[in-house]
Amino acid sequence: MKKTPAEEYLEKAKLLTKEETERLMSRMRSKLTRRLEGNKFSELEAVAIQLEIEDEELNEWRKNMAEIRKKSKGK
Repeated sequence: MKKTPAEEYLEKAKLLTKEETERLMSRMRSKLTRRLEGNKFSELEAVAIQLEIEDEELNEWRKNMAEIRKKSKGK
């Protein structure tokens, strides 16, 4: 897990509404939630890290789907 969020994601986190922030926090991993509760991260930092994690997972998913589509076209 990343120790500090990238500046880009801190800026994105600052622009979120309260509702968007709450929804994002509800999807946080337990390790990240524990760090937030232990005051190792501010709420903004935790949200920024979660945004970064979700972006990385989405990019990985897109890559995998592209490979699957490529293989299915070959059949």
